[in-house]
Amino acid sequence: MTGMNTAGAGLTITPLKIINDDRGAVMHMLRADAGVFVGFGEIYFSVVNPGAVKAWKRHREMTLNLCCVSGAIRLVVFDAAEGTVREIDLGPGRPETYNLVTVAPGLWTGFTCIGDAPAVLANCANIPHNPAEAEGLPADTNGIPYTWP
Repeated sequence: MTGMNTAGAGLTITPLKIINDDRGAVMHMLRADAGVFVGFGEIYFSVVNPGAVKAWKRHREMTLNLCCVSGAIRLVVFDAAEGTVREIDLGPGRPETYNLVTVAPGLWTGFTCIGDAPAVLANCANIPHNPAEAEGLPADTNGIPYTWP
């Protein structure tokens, strides 16, 4: 992995590499020796249709390691303690948007597909999914200062 960029309390963006040749590509995501790796619980993929919004969720224990492996995603992270909102565009289509975003517990996350085709967002979480350790809000909540397009 290349250098990390801390993007605020509990949020780290790590640029990733795509290695292409005439047979296809290898897309890096996360290694056990990466500075942001805190353990393995499960990997899952969220498919998001164009214009669809999946929001809001806050985990109390889970660290998220998010990477858009197909299509284009706008990830939005809200830090209630600081009152800050961060938009991060992700996807393999442009080198500057093929990144791993590590989200510490306690931050609100949501995302939308910003392309014309479904997008696939991978999460390599540090613990297995447990609905009891997370809470959710509807995408149009007044509790988070963000309006989805």
